[in-house]
Amino acid sequence: MDKPNPAPPPRSPAQGQDWRAVVFKNRGLILLPVALALVIFGQPTEFSAAIGVAIALCGELIRIWAVGYSGATTRADVVTAPKLVTAGPYAMMRNPLYVGNAIIAIGFTVAFSGGVPLMQSFWLLAFVLVIVIGVYTTIVPLEEEYLARAFGMRFTQYTTLVPRFIPWKGPIDKSKQEGKWNRSVINSAESTTIGLFVLMVIVLVLKLTVLRGWTVIL
Repeated sequence: MDKPNPAPPPRSPAQGQDWRAVVFKNRGLILLPVALALVIFGQPTEFSAAIGVAIALCGELIRIWAVGYSGATTRADVVTAPKLVTAGPYAMMRNPLYVGNAIIAIGFTVAFSGGVPLMQSFWLLAFVLVIVIGVYTTIVPLEEEYLARAFGMRFTQYTTLVPRFIPWKGPIDKSKQEGKWNRSVINSAESTTIGLFVLMVIVLVLKLTVLRGWTVIL
């Protein structure tokens, strides 16, 4: 007789009543002001654009690496996880997607800050960091509460071995790593982020050429 499929991890019954769940559902929209601020108040130079895009590209590569392990659930509107992934970037940090997003945001901030006064570039960076840190310090605890309920001691042990953001401990032992990289999910799960990345690069090129000097100086 075939064994029945295991039940999926439980959703939080309180998610719909938790304001953090609203932030999680709209996490992409909440980060949109970061891009708008850079476009309106930023002015790149060739040098800052080259350095900034290189930094942002590193962040996007981290995202692609992570999405290949975590799959399409990264686009879900509610916190969910069909399995506990502890391999790939998740063997070194618990939130590689958010680390990748932060690096992308910092990279584009560098890219757009080369041609504005120093104080304006400082305020742009401060604004970006406040938004990014505010969003992720809100939703990461919500996710971790869900994972603790869903996976119990397995997740608790994982948190003792792997840091949230900075991979200062190095990867966990191979015997504790679970999950495989799946290239096929990249198109469905990461196409939106890649599209936005390309759009920001196009805006950079426009502000270096036909829109050069079009910026708001504070």
